[in-house]
Amino acid sequence: MTAVLSRTFSTPLHPFHAALLAGIIPLFLGALLSDVAYALSYEIQWKNFASWLIAGGLVFGGLAVVWALIGLFKPGGRGPRSLIYLALLLLTWALAFINALIHAKDAWASMPEGLILSALVAILAIVVTGVGFSTFRRRDME
Repeated sequence: MTAVLSRTFSTPLHPFHAALLAGIIPLFLGALLSDVAYALSYEIQWKNFASWLIAGGLVFGGLAVVWALIGLFKPGGRGPRSLIYLALLLLTWALAFINALIHAKDAWASMPEGLILSALVAILAIVVTGVGFSTFRRRDME
């Protein structure tokens, strides 16, 4: 009698993809904190800081989206969790882009929409990073 042992191992993210994905959290969280500081102090420089941090988050997030799209065409890369990850990443990027457009307004005209969008984008960035670092790519080893 022969016993067959089947194990499932997860394939981790590529280190560059992981760095891009992890980089969006401090950028979008910093934008949220800058918006809070602007709402409390009315100092326009905080809004400028938030705009630059959002732009940096868009660059990192856009490259992570491209990397995730490429990952879909790899063998075993089309699971339901990888599609959810890509959808969440695209949603985060799209809302961050809208947030950048809101922050392009003059001074106080970006409030409170900018603050609300910054909070939403920061929360989504944390969620999408958690999903991205979870083990969603699997392959069977015998």
